[in-house]
Amino acid sequence: MLRRPEGASIEEIAVAFAWQKHTIRAAISVAVKKKLGLDVTSEKVDGRGRVYRAR
Repeated sequence: MLRRPEGASIEEIAVAFAWQKHTIRAAISVAVKKKLGLDVTSEKVDGRGRVYRAR
């Protein structure tokens, strides 16, 4: 979901995976950034909240 051009919000990930929001933030921080070494960016998008993208 993070690699889609439109990225993913915490809420969208929570619905898709039935995870709690704090678990998603930890997964992005630890697994995606540190272990996979991907560059994760975030920006605030009107109507969606904070959107994360991985490259």
